[in-house]
Amino acid sequence: MIEVLQKVKDASKTVAMLNGKEKRDILNKMADNLEKYSNEIIEANKKDMDYAKENNLNSALLDRLFLDEKRVTSMANALRDIAKLKNPVGRIIDGWRLDNGLEIQKVKIPIGVIGIIYESRPNVTSDAAGLTFMSGNACILKGGKEAFHSNRVIIEILRNTLKENNLPEDIVSLLPDYSRSGVEWLIKQDKYLDLIIPRGGESLIRFVSENSKVPVVKHDKGLCHIYVHKDADIKKALKISINAKVQRPGVCNALETLLVDRDIAAKFLPEIKEEMQKNEVELRGCEITLEYIDINPASEEDWNTEYLDKILSIKIVDNVNEAIEHIEKYGSGHSDSIITENFSVAEEFLNRVDSACVYVNASTRFTDGGEFGFGAEVGISTNKLHARGPMGIDDLTTYKYKILGNGQIRK
Repeated sequence: MIEVLQKVKDASKTVAMLNGKEKRDILNKMADNLEKYSNEIIEANKKDMDYAKENNLNSALLDRLFLDEKRVTSMANALRDIAKLKNPVGRIIDGWRLDNGLEIQKVKIPIGVIGIIYESRPNVTSDAAGLTFMSGNACILKGGKEAFHSNRVIIEILRNTLKENNLPEDIVSLLPDYSRSGVEWLIKQDKYLDLIIPRGGESLIRFVSENSKVPVVKHDKGLCHIYVHKDADIKKALKISINAKVQRPGVCNALETLLVDRDIAAKFLPEIKEEMQKNEVELRGCEITLEYIDINPASEEDWNTEYLDKILSIKIVDNVNEAIEHIEKYGSGHSDSIITENFSVAEEFLNRVDSACVYVNASTRFTDGGEFGFGAEVGISTNKLHARGPMGIDDLTTYKYKILGNGQIRK
């Protein structure tokens, strides 16, 4: 595998020098080829779906794994959207002239070789390849064994596109070893890798963070909250809460805990119970919640759980301070939202909740690279450094200083 990484490292020097037009042309050709060979991708995906069902993967993982013609088209369109973005490489972030005549420029450059470890979702393969390519990086991808056939075909299509256009196919590569030991080996290869981005289950994130010799940007769990304030528009609160929980429950930006002001509990809880039950969502509530509606009791473990399923915990709070304290204690720093018509309370929530994405009167489901206008994302970082939230092409660059002189020496 050292030989594989050496080829990726060498290829990174080539992609770093491509201009914006060259990268856009390749991305559009990659998109065309994904659609051209969609039947091959779907056939490979059927093998993965069969494996997943035989091994009793849960419904959330099956949903993430599944590909059909519509989803392949979405993958292709994501590459086209990435191609429309402004090339970040070479952009001057800042510049100034010193009294001694030195001209200093702070310029965006690629990070180099990025390793991305992920589970289930084969669309991540093309998204990650497209984003790293547009940002001038090479990538080594390690998908889950449950998506082995899908990932292999997708990568083959992308690599063939590079080869057909006289570029090193190793700009985009799959790690040959799909085992846990393969991951353990990869995250120690700081001679060849410049960044590791793990996205997947909590155990994977913890393992990579604790064992990597390569800098890590975590895509940690999404324990997302919505707080329905006493000054909320009830219809708006119902609509947003249902969307955040039901629209796609198996993803990291789905709602897991609903916080409700005691002042509106008697009105809001029966209505949210009715709507959630229509959508087959199991509700679990705190002791006070059970005084208003007949649902299952919530345990301490529920407040710490990312369900990724049609399960929702509900807690009654007395005010915005108590809501924020709950989020601080149990939240994962991913995405949290407040529903209120009170401007000052909304501002307080926005400023005090320390999450990557904080919303007012909107669903947490918008925490997504495509929805943010990034084309796609390689992950949703819960780090504070060096990137936070959905990671697009700008977050896959670093910078260096270019200093232009005319014979200056230091005295």
